[in-house]
Amino acid sequence: MDKSLINWNPNIAIIGLGYVGLPLAVEFGKQYKVMGFDTNATRIESLKNGDDVTLQSNTAEIKAAENLVFTTSIEDLVDCTVFIITVPTPVDANKQPDLSPLLTATRAIAGILKKGDIVIYESTVYPGCTEEDCVPVLEKYSELIFNKDFFCGYSPERINPGDKVNTLTKIKKITAGSTLEIAEQVDALYNTIIEAGTYKAPSIKVAEAAKSIENAQRDINISFVNELALIFDKMGIDTHDVLNAAATKWNFLPFKPGLVGGHCIGVDPYYLAYKAESLGYHPQVILSGRNVNDQMSSFVADKIVELVTKHKPISEASVLVLGVTFKENCPDIRNSKVFDIISALQKQGAQVEAFDPFANAVEVLEKHQIKLITALKSYDAIVLTVAHDFYKSLDYSKLKSSATAVIYDTKAFLDKKIVTARL
Repeated sequence: MDKSLINWNPNIAIIGLGYVGLPLAVEFGKQYKVMGFDTNATRIESLKNGDDVTLQSNTAEIKAAENLVFTTSIEDLVDCTVFIITVPTPVDANKQPDLSPLLTATRAIAGILKKGDIVIYESTVYPGCTEEDCVPVLEKYSELIFNKDFFCGYSPERINPGDKVNTLTKIKKITAGSTLEIAEQVDALYNTIIEAGTYKAPSIKVAEAAKSIENAQRDINISFVNELALIFDKMGIDTHDVLNAAATKWNFLPFKPGLVGGHCIGVDPYYLAYKAESLGYHPQVILSGRNVNDQMSSFVADKIVELVTKHKPISEASVLVLGVTFKENCPDIRNSKVFDIISALQKQGAQVEAFDPFANAVEVLEKHQIKLITALKSYDAIVLTVAHDFYKSLDYSKLKSSATAVIYDTKAFLDKKIVTARL
């Protein structure tokens, strides 16, 4: 391979400026020329003003990236030599991988791809996706030859939304390249911003598989304790009391029951399962874990109905849901299972209100037709679904409409003395 094709002082383009792309653009923008591209014009205008609605980067951090420029025009990326794609990889209504955002971004880049350029994917995919699904699109629309005219890399994102401790630079990064030389270059590039260091995988497919099993493993572990919660509920045992007792053994794994949503854990196992099934193997453990976790919203809704109807019909009850994001202290509502709980309670006739100081009220209304409230009153049931720190400051005695009002804690977040039951 002609090493003159490899650019060691790259102009970088980040494609997709969400929870993953923006922190990456900010860090690279401190050292390299970076074009941050997103099709959302409103998002771009906000970022130009230093405003990040995802709360991943603050104004000072964005402004500190002096070489970072934001744009909605793909033509502005023509001088870039490294393209890093960080778009979402969701599943469709049938739990099948939806590669349309990934392939749309890939085709857009292919139109401006030049000899010597490198395309790096950070989006979570199934093993083989980069080379089997994305590379053909790059070749077709660029009319260039893979691993001769252009190259690919893969470095799966490990962003933890809302986490201000384990940030991008503090988490070890897996890297991979389509040739040995490109693997070295991709690894060296990320090492310039990742304080925790990198791990160079032997191939792109291995790096893709590693990311797949990271989230599948966590999903399975959570599904085990969720199943325990279903069993112990029938026994009248507090699951968290059991887990606390078991945790006194040195090698017990400290997982807790809960709703499994978001853009990673609740989605990525389906990608791995899809690939396995395409090869003729029907995964049992992975999908059984998904099935357990997917039913937890229904269990929570049914449990609330059971607790409330001890004192009044659910159709006459007012219910406050505390939190609609998929995790604590962040505004991300993607694949949040809380909306399933709200819908189930509404179908039973309950009057449901939702309060979340982190969620974007406009986004919640547009995507779920739910109007978040801004003032609290008293309710027949209070359901804590997200462990936002803010909720610690609420006076729960004033939120209860009566002495028999229910407080149900899905996160074991509140003082056990004030709750009726916990998941």
